Amino acid sequence: MDFNVKRLAADAGTFLSRAVQFTEEKLGQAEKTELDAHLENLLIRAENTKQWTERIMKQTEVLLQPNPNVRLEEFVYEKLEKKAPARMNNHDLLGQSMIEAGNDFGPGAAYGNALIKCGETQKQIGGAEREFIQSSAINFLTPFRNFLEGDFKTILKERKLLQVKRLDLDAAKTRLKKARMPDARAAAEQELRMTQSEFDRQAEITRLLLEGVSSTHAHHLRCLNDFVEAQTTYYAQCYQYMVDLQKQLGSFPSSFANNNQTAAAASGGPSISVPTIPVSASLPSVSAGRSSSAAAATGGFSELRSSNGSRKARVLYDYDAASSSELSLLADEVITVSSVPGMDSDWLMGERGNQKGKVPITYLELLN
Repeated sequence: MDFNVKRLAADAGTFLSRAVQFTEEKLGQAEKTELDAHLENLLIRAENTKQWTERIMKQTEVLLQPNPNVRLEEFVYEKLEKKAPARMNNHDLLGQSMIEAGNDFGPGAAYGNALIKCGETQKQIGGAEREFIQSSAINFLTPFRNFLEGDFKTILKERKLLQVKRLDLDAAKTRLKKARMPDARAAAEQELRMTQSEFDRQAEITRLLLEGVSSTHAHHLRCLNDFVEAQTTYYAQCYQYMVDLQKQLGSFPSSFANNNQTAAAASGGPSISVPTIPVSASLPSVSAGRSSSAAAATGGFSELRSSNGSRKARVLYDYDAASSSELSLLADEVITVSSVPGMDSDWLMGERGNQKGKVPITYLELLN
């Protein structure tokens, strides 16, 4: 193997210089170049985003799969890039037990027939639960995981490189201070200019990546809306299944249907009123999972795009512009928005006085 001894010695010298500079900074014996306040704030926000994303992901995984052993098994299969074996959930298991018991007691008997009907409903709920888990994993957990394993790792890599460039810069400053001979000072000044240029370039790269966290927040907001819609659909399906089941059970004789109340009266204990779902209650269709206000807002944005006019809009959340083409927003302020041909459907053109730039529609509420 062909070694470049000079390059190896230079790399070792650079590494030693960084180590010495880092140690002296920790001991308070050397000056440290501080990052500008804006970059420091961006670093703090990125770190907070990472921590809260991890926490939300963890709790969502617990919600979707409470069994830690099953979560561990699914994690192992995912790392091995293999499909986890199909598994019945608790609703499926309960439904199967009820159906088997009902067949044993006899479908012709009231109790057996009721068990079969309840078991079939539990299996329907189990199917709805699987759809909810799958939808949440694809539309909610996966984008969060992609941020942690992709964008944030890139940010972390560039942040570490920025730290290295800062150590090189401060080491060059130290050598310039210690240089006494004219030749040594000239060489130290040249090295300082080079390290300063590399540090500034790396700081700009890191800043651009960190400003992209605002776009990540906007994307995660859309994912959160998808998660809420999946929950709405799931609970609406479960409600409808139970309403249908209650209608079927209501056809049994009252001596079976009111067994709980009869037992309470016979025991002499206080009468407990068991609430029931009104069978006449109608459930909105599952496809209408979003609230009417959200639908109206979506319709308002569509009308705005088709009319090519302008509307007033209230800002729902603070937003930091990720580039010069975007407009920073403050919560509760009112701005003017309009549609520009060819612009992405998730963005509008916002105006505040003489300021103008793109704004995400997920941060806006159109005013009448």
